[in-house]
Amino acid sequence: MTSASIQQVCVLGSTGSIGKSTLNVIARNPDRYQVHSLVAGQNSDVMLEQIRQFRPQRVVMADADAAKKIQSVLTQEGIKLALDIGVEAMCSAASDADVDVVMAAIVGAAGLAPTMAAVNAGKKILLANKEALVMTGALFMDAVKASGSVLLPIDSEHNAIFQCLPGNYQQGLEVTGVRRILLTASGGPFRNAPVESYAQITPEQACAHPNWSMGRKISVDSATMMNKGLEFIEACWLFDARPDQVEVVIHPQSVIHSMVDYIDGSVLAQMGNPDMRTPIAHALAWPERIPSGVAPLSLMEVARLDFQVPDMNRYRCLKLAQDVAVSGGTAAAMMNAANEVAVGAFLNRKLRFDRIPDVIDATLQTLSVVSATELELVLEADKEARDLAQKQVSQLQGVA
Repeated sequence: MTSASIQQVCVLGSTGSIGKSTLNVIARNPDRYQVHSLVAGQNSDVMLEQIRQFRPQRVVMADADAAKKIQSVLTQEGIKLALDIGVEAMCSAASDADVDVVMAAIVGAAGLAPTMAAVNAGKKILLANKEALVMTGALFMDAVKASGSVLLPIDSEHNAIFQCLPGNYQQGLEVTGVRRILLTASGGPFRNAPVESYAQITPEQACAHPNWSMGRKISVDSATMMNKGLEFIEACWLFDARPDQVEVVIHPQSVIHSMVDYIDGSVLAQMGNPDMRTPIAHALAWPERIPSGVAPLSLMEVARLDFQVPDMNRYRCLKLAQDVAVSGGTAAAMMNAANEVAVGAFLNRKLRFDRIPDVIDATLQTLSVVSATELELVLEADKEARDLAQKQVSQLQGVA
């Protein structure tokens, strides 16, 4: 780690929505943070903009063609930095000795390897990649404890829970007086749409979230409530909670980001405008506070806060995830893999929206769950589930 007061930050997934928001917060606090490295997939145009603004020491791209384009432009502009390609380079950037903080915001299973590399290197990790923890569960949390890494949640809901829990919650929720965690959900853009209409939903409609600005995959997950299912599993691991200690509540306004219910009858809620820069700024500066650029919350403008119980007939993906949280083992990795395949097929117009839970369910029903005692077993389960889910997608194509 650097001895300077300015913290060096590695942003995994810098060209995505969370990555951009992270860089926005960093730009507002140049006396505290500096971008050491930027890691992304294939969006060369956005990466070039970020390089010009933040002048990182190192850049890693997953896509070789994107890296080649970036190198060509940098050569023309006379900008020198280390430019690498591939997963191994991503892991190296995340574990670099000069890096103090790693924003883990690569979407999906692709973010697992570099996030684990950061964990094993004992970094302060801002976890936005929920799939990494969902897939590996105990392996991930054990690695955090073993390395002494500081793990801070970035999902608005988990960050809210973290803010509302007592400082000694790691001693056990019941021991510290917590009755349950109330995980809020907007209900997505189709909360009030007839379930019969789900077959006609288009990718454009599914990606138009009413409250949050997110990437396409996460937007679809929000529409199916799989996003909340992943967060349900993640909450169990982050806060050492049993599935029966976590309750999902539909809250359409997305003003209360989550709550913690105590045995004395107190319920603590974290509130704010739906802007990811709030949890990012909180985690970056924790235990201090820094400006995030988010507008102050006006309760007079909000005027009302509504809550309702989620309908599991409408949100089948949420129910599947809750069942997986109870099953344990490699079930979560298989569910996540099948979901990624199904969502990708939907976004490519090869699968109907209402068939997404069918693909996941069929995959889970077919494959056997084993204990996730080694990372290799998790990755093997991930691959098996992807292959099977792809076959399920092919079978369902064109099915009325």
